[in-house]
Amino acid sequence: MNNKIPNRQAICNVLIEKADADKDIVVLCSDSRGSASLTEFAKAHKEQFIEVGIAEQNLVSISAGLARTGKKVFAASPACFLSTRSMEQAKVDVAYSNTNVKLIGISGGISYGSLGMTHHSNQDIATMASIPNMRVYLPSDRHQTKCLIEALLEDQKPAYIRVGRNPVEDIYPLLSLDTPGQLPFTLDQATVLREGDDLAIIACGEMVRPALLAAQELEKKGIHASVLDMYCVKPMDKAAVLKAAGRAKAVITVEEHSVIGGMGAMVCQIIAANCPKPVRNLALPDTPAVAGKSQEVFDYYGLSAEGIAATAWEMLSDGE
Repeated sequence: MNNKIPNRQAICNVLIEKADADKDIVVLCSDSRGSASLTEFAKAHKEQFIEVGIAEQNLVSISAGLARTGKKVFAASPACFLSTRSMEQAKVDVAYSNTNVKLIGISGGISYGSLGMTHHSNQDIATMASIPNMRVYLPSDRHQTKCLIEALLEDQKPAYIRVGRNPVEDIYPLLSLDTPGQLPFTLDQATVLREGDDLAIIACGEMVRPALLAAQELEKKGIHASVLDMYCVKPMDKAAVLKAAGRAKAVITVEEHSVIGGMGAMVCQIIAANCPKPVRNLALPDTPAVAGKSQEVFDYYGLSAEGIAATAWEMLSDGE
Protein backbone atom coordinates (compact mmCIF):
# COMPACT_ATOMS: atom_id res chain seq x y z
CA MET A 1 0.00 0.00 0.00
CA ASN A 2 1.60 3.24 -1.15
CA ASN A 3 -1.10 5.66 -0.06
CA LYS A 4 -1.40 6.20 3.70
CA ILE A 5 -4.19 8.81 3.63
CA PRO A 6 -7.74 7.45 4.07
CA ASN A 7 -10.64 9.23 2.42
CA ARG A 8 -11.87 10.46 5.80
CA GLN A 9 -8.58 12.32 6.26
CA ALA A 10 -8.99 13.86 2.81
CA ILE A 11 -12.36 15.23 3.92
CA CYS A 12 -10.82 16.78 7.02
CA ASN A 13 -7.99 18.35 5.01
CA VAL A 14 -10.44 20.11 2.71
CA LEU A 15 -12.61 21.33 5.58
CA ILE A 16 -9.61 22.70 7.51
CA GLU A 17 -8.41 24.59 4.46
CA LYS A 18 -11.80 26.02 3.51
CA ALA A 19 -12.82 26.88 7.09
CA ASP A 20 -9.89 29.28 7.36
CA ALA A 21 -11.72 31.69 5.07
CA ASP A 22 -15.33 30.53 5.45
CA LYS A 23 -16.59 30.85 9.02
CA ASP A 24 -19.99 29.43 8.03
CA ILE A 25 -18.48 25.96 7.79
CA VAL A 26 -19.43 23.97 10.89
CA VAL A 27 -18.44 20.37 11.64
CA LEU A 28 -20.20 18.11 14.15
CA CYS A 29 -19.45 14.59 15.30
CA SER A 30 -20.85 12.01 17.70
CA ASP A 31 -17.87 11.17 19.91
CA SER A 32 -16.04 10.12 16.76
CA ARG A 33 -13.53 12.86 15.97
CA GLY A 34 -10.70 10.33 16.03
CA SER A 35 -12.49 7.78 13.88
CA ALA A 36 -13.56 10.52 11.47
CA SER A 37 -10.04 12.02 11.33
CA LEU A 38 -11.50 15.32 12.56
CA THR A 39 -9.21 15.86 15.54
CA GLU A 40 -7.06 18.34 13.61
CA PHE A 41 -10.15 20.27 12.52
CA ALA A 42 -11.35 20.48 16.11
CA LYS A 43 -7.96 21.88 17.14
CA ALA A 44 -7.67 24.34 14.27
CA HIS A 45 -11.27 25.61 14.36
CA LYS A 46 -12.61 25.23 17.89
CA GLU A 47 -15.41 27.73 17.29
CA GLN A 48 -16.59 25.82 14.22
CA PHE A 49 -16.62 22.36 15.76
CA ILE A 50 -19.33 20.78 17.91
CA GLU A 51 -19.02 17.53 19.83
CA VAL A 52 -22.51 16.10 20.33
CA GLY A 53 -21.51 12.87 22.04
CA ILE A 54 -22.96 9.44 21.37
CA ALA A 55 -26.32 10.80 20.24
CA GLU A 56 -26.68 10.34 16.49
CA GLN A 57 -30.28 11.55 16.35
CA ASN A 58 -29.33 14.78 18.10
CA LEU A 59 -26.34 15.11 15.79
CA VAL A 60 -28.55 15.22 12.71
CA SER A 61 -31.27 17.43 14.19
CA ILE A 62 -28.79 19.98 15.52
CA SER A 63 -27.08 19.98 12.13
CA ALA A 64 -30.38 20.73 10.42
CA GLY A 65 -31.06 23.60 12.82
CA LEU A 66 -27.64 25.12 12.19
CA ALA A 67 -28.13 24.79 8.45
CA ARG A 68 -31.39 26.76 8.68
CA THR A 69 -29.37 29.66 10.09
CA GLY A 70 -27.13 29.69 7.02
CA LYS A 71 -24.31 27.43 8.18
CA LYS A 72 -22.61 24.92 5.89
CA VAL A 73 -22.85 21.82 8.04
CA PHE A 74 -20.88 18.58 7.89
CA ALA A 75 -21.94 15.90 10.40
CA ALA A 76 -19.77 12.82 10.82
CA SER A 77 -20.60 9.55 12.53
CA PRO A 78 -20.04 5.83 11.90
CA ALA A 79 -22.12 4.89 8.87
CA CYS A 80 -23.67 1.92 10.66
CA PHE A 81 -25.31 4.26 13.21
CA LEU A 82 -25.81 7.37 11.09
CA SER A 83 -27.86 5.47 8.50
CA THR A 84 -30.02 3.60 11.01
CA ARG A 85 -30.40 5.30 14.39
CA SER A 86 -30.90 8.74 12.82
CA MET A 87 -32.86 7.64 9.77
CA GLU A 88 -35.95 9.63 10.79
CA GLN A 89 -33.94 12.78 11.44
CA ALA A 90 -32.14 12.43 8.12
CA LYS A 91 -35.49 12.00 6.38
CA VAL A 92 -37.49 14.71 8.12
CA ASP A 93 -35.08 17.30 9.52
CA VAL A 94 -32.59 17.23 6.66
CA ALA A 95 -34.12 15.90 3.44
CA TYR A 96 -37.78 16.87 3.84
CA SER A 97 -36.73 20.37 4.86
CA ASN A 98 -34.04 20.34 2.13
CA THR A 99 -31.40 21.75 4.48
CA ASN A 100 -27.72 22.21 3.69
CA VAL A 101 -26.41 19.29 5.72
CA LYS A 102 -23.76 16.91 4.46
CA LEU A 103 -23.92 13.63 6.41
CA ILE A 104 -20.58 11.80 6.43
CA GLY A 105 -20.83 8.08 7.12
CA ILE A 106 -17.39 6.95 8.24
CA SER A 107 -16.09 3.37 8.34
CA GLY A 108 -18.77 2.31 5.88
CA GLY A 109 -19.47 -1.18 4.58
CA ILE A 110 -17.51 -3.83 6.44
CA SER A 111 -14.71 -1.47 7.57
CA TYR A 112 -15.22 -2.49 11.20
CA GLY A 113 -14.59 -6.07 10.12
CA SER A 114 -14.49 -8.33 13.14
CA LEU A 115 -17.07 -6.28 15.08
CA GLY A 116 -19.73 -7.95 12.96
CA MET A 117 -23.24 -7.06 11.87
CA THR A 118 -23.85 -4.43 14.57
CA HIS A 119 -21.05 -2.30 13.13
CA HIS A 120 -21.37 -3.15 9.44
CA SER A 121 -23.28 -0.69 7.27
CA ASN A 122 -24.36 -2.86 4.38
CA GLN A 123 -27.75 -1.20 3.98
CA ASP A 124 -26.88 2.51 3.98
CA ILE A 125 -26.98 3.03 0.20
CA ALA A 126 -30.48 1.58 0.03
CA THR A 127 -31.61 3.49 3.13
CA MET A 128 -30.30 6.91 2.22
CA ALA A 129 -31.04 6.66 -1.50
CA SER A 130 -34.70 5.92 -0.71
CA ILE A 131 -35.12 9.38 0.87
CA PRO A 132 -36.32 12.10 -1.51
CA ASN A 133 -33.88 15.04 -1.76
CA MET A 134 -31.01 12.97 -0.34
CA ARG A 135 -28.01 12.48 -2.62
CA VAL A 136 -25.63 9.55 -2.05
CA TYR A 137 -21.91 9.57 -2.84
CA LEU A 138 -19.18 6.93 -2.44
CA PRO A 139 -15.86 8.43 -3.56
CA SER A 140 -13.26 5.92 -4.68
CA ASP A 141 -9.97 7.51 -3.58
CA ARG A 142 -8.57 10.51 -1.70
CA HIS A 143 -8.27 12.67 -4.82
CA GLN A 144 -11.87 12.16 -5.87
CA THR A 145 -12.93 12.69 -2.24
CA LYS A 146 -11.20 16.07 -2.23
CA CYS A 147 -12.96 17.12 -5.44
CA LEU A 148 -16.32 15.89 -4.14
CA ILE A 149 -16.14 17.82 -0.85
CA GLU A 150 -15.02 20.97 -2.65
CA ALA A 151 -17.98 20.65 -5.02
CA LEU A 152 -20.47 19.99 -2.20
CA LEU A 153 -19.28 23.12 -0.39
CA GLU A 154 -20.60 25.09 -3.34
CA ASP A 155 -24.22 23.92 -3.13
CA GLN A 156 -26.91 24.02 -0.47
CA LYS A 157 -28.56 20.61 -0.83
CA PRO A 158 -28.47 17.56 1.46
CA ALA A 159 -26.08 14.72 0.80
CA TYR A 160 -24.82 11.48 2.35
CA ILE A 161 -21.13 10.69 1.77
CA ARG A 162 -19.89 7.23 2.71
CA VAL A 163 -16.18 6.54 3.15
CA GLY A 164 -14.27 3.58 4.48
CA ARG A 165 -11.91 3.35 7.42
CA ASN A 166 -8.63 2.37 5.80
CA PRO A 167 -6.50 4.05 3.13
CA VAL A 168 -7.12 2.87 -0.42
CA GLU A 169 -4.66 2.93 -3.28
CA ASP A 170 -4.87 5.95 -5.56
CA ILE A 171 -6.89 5.76 -8.73
CA TYR A 172 -6.51 9.36 -9.78
CA PRO A 173 -2.89 10.53 -9.69
CA LEU A 174 -1.74 13.41 -7.53
CA LEU A 175 -0.55 15.22 -10.67
CA SER A 176 -4.18 15.67 -11.68
CA LEU A 177 -4.82 17.78 -8.59
CA ASP A 178 -1.80 19.96 -9.24
CA THR A 179 -2.75 20.59 -12.86
CA PRO A 180 -6.15 22.33 -13.13
CA GLY A 181 -8.66 20.62 -15.39
CA GLN A 182 -6.90 17.25 -15.54
CA LEU A 183 -8.69 15.37 -12.79
CA PRO A 184 -11.75 13.83 -14.45
CA PHE A 185 -14.42 15.00 -12.03
CA THR A 186 -17.83 16.50 -12.67
CA LEU A 187 -20.42 16.47 -9.91
CA ASP A 188 -23.10 13.83 -10.52
CA GLN A 189 -21.38 12.39 -13.59
CA ALA A 190 -19.72 8.98 -13.52
CA THR A 191 -16.07 8.83 -14.48
CA VAL A 192 -15.16 6.50 -17.34
CA LEU A 193 -11.86 4.86 -16.42
CA ARG A 194 -11.70 2.46 -19.37
CA GLU A 195 -13.56 1.90 -22.63
CA GLY A 196 -14.53 -1.54 -23.91
CA ASP A 197 -17.13 -3.28 -26.04
CA ASP A 198 -17.25 -6.75 -24.45
CA LEU A 199 -18.18 -5.98 -20.87
CA ALA A 200 -19.22 -3.04 -18.70
CA ILE A 201 -18.08 -2.99 -15.07
CA ILE A 202 -19.82 -0.40 -12.89
CA ALA A 203 -18.43 0.08 -9.41
CA CYS A 204 -18.50 2.56 -6.53
CA GLY A 205 -16.40 3.40 -3.50
CA GLU A 206 -13.58 1.04 -2.58
CA MET A 207 -14.72 -1.45 -5.22
CA VAL A 208 -13.58 0.79 -8.10
CA ARG A 209 -9.92 -0.16 -7.84
CA PRO A 210 -10.48 -3.96 -7.94
CA ALA A 211 -12.88 -3.38 -10.85
CA LEU A 212 -10.16 -1.52 -12.71
CA LEU A 213 -7.57 -4.20 -11.94
CA ALA A 214 -10.00 -6.88 -13.12
CA ALA A 215 -10.47 -5.07 -16.42
CA GLN A 216 -6.71 -4.92 -16.89
CA GLU A 217 -6.43 -8.67 -16.32
CA LEU A 218 -9.32 -9.38 -18.68
CA GLU A 219 -7.59 -7.34 -21.37
CA LYS A 220 -4.75 -9.87 -21.32
CA LYS A 221 -7.32 -12.54 -22.25
CA GLY A 222 -8.71 -10.47 -25.10
CA ILE A 223 -11.79 -9.23 -23.20
CA HIS A 224 -12.24 -5.48 -23.53
CA ALA A 225 -14.10 -4.07 -20.53
CA SER A 226 -15.25 -0.56 -19.83
CA VAL A 227 -15.06 0.58 -16.19
CA LEU A 228 -17.31 3.24 -14.68
CA ASP A 229 -16.57 4.91 -11.36
CA MET A 230 -20.18 5.49 -10.25
CA TYR A 231 -19.28 7.54 -7.18
CA CYS A 232 -22.60 9.39 -7.62
CA VAL A 233 -24.95 6.58 -6.69
CA LYS A 234 -27.79 9.06 -6.39
CA PRO A 235 -28.40 10.88 -8.62
CA MET A 236 -27.09 8.06 -10.77
CA ASP A 237 -25.60 8.97 -14.13
CA LYS A 238 -28.21 7.20 -16.26
CA ALA A 239 -26.65 8.34 -19.54
CA ALA A 240 -23.28 6.80 -18.60
CA VAL A 241 -24.94 3.50 -17.62
CA LEU A 242 -26.84 3.27 -20.89
CA LYS A 243 -23.83 4.17 -23.00
CA ALA A 244 -21.64 1.53 -21.35
CA ALA A 245 -24.35 -1.14 -21.26
CA GLY A 246 -25.51 -0.42 -24.79
CA ARG A 247 -22.19 -1.34 -26.33
CA ALA A 248 -21.40 -4.31 -24.06
CA LYS A 249 -22.46 -7.96 -24.14
CA ALA A 250 -22.91 -8.05 -20.36
CA VAL A 251 -22.72 -5.87 -17.27
CA ILE A 252 -21.21 -6.44 -13.83
CA THR A 253 -21.87 -4.15 -10.87
CA VAL A 254 -19.58 -4.18 -7.82
CA GLU A 255 -20.32 -2.62 -4.44
CA GLU A 256 -19.55 -2.99 -0.73
CA HIS A 257 -23.22 -3.23 0.20
CA SER A 258 -26.05 -5.69 0.45
CA VAL A 259 -27.15 -7.14 -2.86
CA ILE A 260 -30.61 -5.77 -2.01
CA GLY A 261 -31.42 -2.15 -2.82
CA GLY A 262 -27.94 -0.87 -3.60
CA MET A 263 -26.19 0.53 -6.65
CA GLY A 264 -26.51 -2.75 -8.52
CA ALA A 265 -30.28 -2.79 -8.09
CA MET A 266 -30.48 0.77 -9.43
CA VAL A 267 -28.34 -0.12 -12.44
CA CYS A 268 -30.56 -3.14 -13.14
CA GLN A 269 -33.66 -0.93 -13.14
CA ILE A 270 -32.10 1.37 -15.73
CA ILE A 271 -30.86 -1.42 -17.97
CA ALA A 272 -34.05 -3.49 -17.76
CA ALA A 273 -36.18 -0.52 -18.77
CA ASN A 274 -33.97 0.72 -21.60
CA CYS A 275 -31.54 -1.86 -23.00
CA PRO A 276 -31.99 -5.35 -21.48
CA LYS A 277 -28.66 -7.10 -21.02
CA PRO A 278 -27.34 -9.84 -18.71
CA VAL A 279 -26.30 -8.28 -15.39
CA ARG A 280 -24.47 -9.79 -12.42
CA ASN A 281 -24.52 -7.90 -9.11
CA LEU A 282 -21.38 -8.57 -7.08
CA ALA A 283 -22.21 -7.44 -3.56
CA LEU A 284 -22.57 -8.74 -0.02
CA PRO A 285 -25.26 -11.41 0.42
CA ASP A 286 -28.50 -10.94 2.34
CA THR A 287 -26.96 -12.53 5.42
CA PRO A 288 -24.72 -11.24 8.21
CA ALA A 289 -21.30 -10.79 6.62
CA VAL A 290 -18.45 -12.97 7.80
CA ALA A 291 -16.07 -11.35 10.26
CA GLY A 292 -12.53 -10.44 9.31
CA LYS A 293 -10.33 -7.77 7.82
CA SER A 294 -11.83 -5.91 4.87
CA GLN A 295 -9.72 -7.61 2.21
CA GLU A 296 -10.43 -11.02 3.71
CA VAL A 297 -14.17 -10.35 3.50
CA PHE A 298 -13.87 -9.01 -0.05
CA ASP A 299 -11.95 -12.11 -1.12
CA TYR A 300 -14.49 -14.39 0.55
CA TYR A 301 -17.40 -12.88 -1.40
CA GLY A 302 -15.58 -12.43 -4.71
CA LEU A 303 -15.31 -8.66 -4.35
CA SER A 304 -11.72 -8.65 -5.54
CA ALA A 305 -10.02 -8.21 -8.88
CA GLU A 306 -9.75 -11.99 -9.20
CA GLY A 307 -13.39 -12.52 -8.25
CA ILE A 308 -14.65 -9.88 -10.68
CA ALA A 309 -12.52 -11.26 -13.50
CA ALA A 310 -13.74 -14.80 -12.81
CA THR A 311 -17.37 -13.67 -12.91
CA ALA A 312 -16.76 -11.83 -16.17
CA TRP A 313 -15.10 -14.84 -17.75
CA GLU A 314 -17.97 -17.07 -16.66
CA MET A 315 -20.63 -14.71 -18.03
CA LEU A 316 -19.00 -14.25 -21.40
CA SER A 317 -18.03 -17.91 -21.75
CA ASP A 318 -21.60 -19.00 -21.02
CA GLY A 319 -22.93 -16.51 -23.54
CA GLU A 320 -25.22 -14.83 -21.01
